[in-house]
Amino acid sequence: MGQIKVTKAPIDGLYVIEPTVHGDSRGYFVETYNQNDMHEAGLDMVFVQDNQSMSTKGVLRGLHFQKQYPQGKLVRVIQGTVFDVAVDLRSGSKTYGQWFGVELSEENNKQFYISEGFAHGFLVLSDVAKFCYKVTDFYHPGDEGGLGWNDPEIGIQWPKLEGEYKGSASAEGYMLEDGTALNLSDKDQKWLGLKDTFKF
Repeated sequence: MGQIKVTKAPIDGLYVIEPTVHGDSRGYFVETYNQNDMHEAGLDMVFVQDNQSMSTKGVLRGLHFQKQYPQGKLVRVIQGTVFDVAVDLRSGSKTYGQWFGVELSEENNKQFYISEGFAHGFLVLSDVAKFCYKVTDFYHPGDEGGLGWNDPEIGIQWPKLEGEYKGSASAEGYMLEDGTALNLSDKDQKWLGLKDTFKF
């Protein structure tokens, strides 16, 4: 017990979790999830599915959510570095439309818990990133929703990213400061802004 440090983000429902890392000259050991520790911290979510993705530098995935089957997500990075973001889409929330971001990396071992009712996405800052996450509901094809990653009404400050908003979620003209072109799926370049997006 007591193997994690949980920090509440400025937006209710978001938590940064730092597990205890036990290291020596051989390497390290870390409990990446312990239900008892989470319960002790007041987090009683139940996970039903684990996912993993690999992405290259400049890839931005998001901002995603499920409409009728919203997912809580516990996310972490096992290789590389990403900037991970959640946007509040809860219609009755005093922080509706606000965002919070945190850097997750294999070095800092931080995890980010995003409750149901948020759009979620991340930008890969390293050459390669392997991203793992637990979810509280299953993936439901056809239930996907999305939010424009660069909507000026939200104003996410993606680190190391340069470019000018031209009225859509297109990646055209955006790049990291080292010249790496921003890389989004076709679907993620078609999401609309906050005022035209689903509300929970």
